[in-house]
Amino acid sequence: MKAVIAAGGKGLRIRSVTAALPKPMIPIEGRPVLEREIACLQEQGFRDIIITVSHLAGHIMDYFGDGSRFGVRIRYFVEETPLGSAGALLKLRGELTEDFLLLNADALFDVDFRRFARFHKEKGGLVTLFTHPNAHPYDSGVLITDDQGAVKQWLTKEDARPQWYKNRVNAGLHIISPSVIDAARARADEAGSAPGDGPLKLDLDRQVLKPLCGTGKMFCYDSPEYVKDMGTPDRYESVCRDFAAGRVQARNLRRRQKAIFLDRDGTINRYVGFLRDIDEFVLIDGAAEAIARINRSGYLAIVVTNQPVIARGEVTFAQMEEIHNKMETLLGREGAFLDGIYICPHHPHRGYPGEVAALKIDCDCRKPKPGMLLKAARDFNIDLTQSWMVGDSENDILAGMAAGCRAALIGDRAEGRETAFASLKDFVEAVLPEDE
Repeated sequence: MKAVIAAGGKGLRIRSVTAALPKPMIPIEGRPVLEREIACLQEQGFRDIIITVSHLAGHIMDYFGDGSRFGVRIRYFVEETPLGSAGALLKLRGELTEDFLLLNADALFDVDFRRFARFHKEKGGLVTLFTHPNAHPYDSGVLITDDQGAVKQWLTKEDARPQWYKNRVNAGLHIISPSVIDAARARADEAGSAPGDGPLKLDLDRQVLKPLCGTGKMFCYDSPEYVKDMGTPDRYESVCRDFAAGRVQARNLRRRQKAIFLDRDGTINRYVGFLRDIDEFVLIDGAAEAIARINRSGYLAIVVTNQPVIARGEVTFAQMEEIHNKMETLLGREGAFLDGIYICPHHPHRGYPGEVAALKIDCDCRKPKPGMLLKAARDFNIDLTQSWMVGDSENDILAGMAAGCRAALIGDRAEGRETAFASLKDFVEAVLPEDE
C-alpha cells in the first residue's frame, strides 16, 4: 500500500517556531517530525511514499532525497500553484491504482498501520478514517456513525450538533480508494468548476470525503493510539513533552497496553438503582477530573458495565447509546474521555414484562465474570496483570480478579479493605503518579 504524505502547508499558526523551516521539518528530539512519520511507516513495511510539497519544498527534498537513506522510496509532487488539501490527488491519480494511505506531515503519530489496513479491508468500504477521542470534543469536529461504524454525519465545530454525542474525532489519517478521487473529479466537472484537465483546487473533507456520509462506504477506525497535530506553539511543546516521556511510542497497539477498567453506576455517575431515564444520569463530583488524570497517566480508561435493563426490556440499545453519549459529552466538557465502553446487556432471570428473550441468558460477560475485560484486552492488546478494575460492588472486584487485574473497591462498601477508597478521585490520587 502506497502512502501519500501532504507536506505543502505554510504553518502560519506555528510561524514563531518554524519561520525558517517548512512545518514538516520541525524537530522532535533532534529529528524532523516528517522523518519520524517515515520511520513509523518504514518499520511496518510501508515503503512506497509520495510526498506533496510546496512551501520551502527544497528543504524537504534535499533532506530526504529519494528516501534510500531512510529505507524507503520517495517520489515528490511539487504544487506550483495551490491545489487545496486534495487537488494534488487528482494529479497523482495515475499512480494511485489501489487503496492508499493519506497522512498529514504536521502531526506526530505512532500507530499500528497494519492493524488499520486490516480493519479497512474487513469493512470493505471506500474510505476509513482514523478516529479517536480527545479532551476537547466540544470545539472539534465530531463523527456520528451507525452501529456498523459507517459515518452518517460529519459535524464541524461550527455545525449544530445533537445535545449528546460520542467523543469521536477525525485524527487526519486516512485509507482511501482511488475511485473516491474519480467521483470527486466527476462532481467538480458536473458543477463546471473543473473544465477539461485544468488545475483544480479540491478540499479533502468537504469535496472528497463528506459526500460519502450516509452511503455506508466510509468507516471510522476508533483507536487510542497517539496522533497529535503540531499546529500551534503550545501543541508543539506538548508533543515534545509527550515524546520525551515515552507516551507517543507507548500507545502504539503493537505494544502491550495497561488499562483502568471502570464500573459505571456508582463509580462515574450517581447510583440510582437501575438507571432507565437519561435525565437521572449525573456525574459524581470529581469523576471527570479523575478520568482526565487517567488519560494523562498512560492508562486506557475503559468502562465495563452490566446493563440488565436491556434484557429486561426497560431500555433499548439505542437508549443506552444515548445515555453513554451523554456520559461522553459531559466528560468531554471537563477535559476527560473514555477509550472504550463495554456493556453486558444480558440477564439470566426470566419473568419481566417486555423482556428480550434472546438476551435472557447466562453469559460470559456479566460481572462477576470477566468477559468484558477479556474482550477489551483482545481489542486493545492490554496486559491485564498491569491493569486495574475499579468499582463500587463485590462483582466488580471479582470480575477484575478473574481477569487477572488488580482491583479496588470504592464507595460506602469499601471501608476496611486494603485497596479501598472513598471515590474514583481518591483512587487515582493514591495510585497514579502526580501529573507532570
